[in-house]
Amino acid sequence: MSAESDPDSGPGTDGGYVHTPDGERVDTGPDEPAADGFGRQGWALTAALIVCVLVIPGIIYAYPYAAGSFGLSFFGTYLVLPLIPAVLLGLIAVWSMTAATAADGDR
Repeated sequence: MSAESDPDSGPGTDGGYVHTPDGERVDTGPDEPAADGFGRQGWALTAALIVCVLVIPGIIYAYPYAAGSFGLSFFGTYLVLPLIPAVLLGLIAVWSMTAATAADGDR
């Protein structure tokens, strides 16, 4: 059965995707703009992951008493330093989602 003979198939019901039995993808919907790369959100997330995976654990490993200069004990350091990646990733997640939803609203 082809897309032309099926009255239920159309751009409103499936977003323009038509499945063919031989596995060939036929896109009948409007042309989407090409992705323009990683974007600011992608690079911010990459930087945050580098900080979370390399920098903070490196500080904990190399200088376990580094936070002592701020008045934290050894155990306080192990409690506070892991909060930095958690807060950083949370803020970037909220920022990237608000930017993504704002960009979708502009279409």
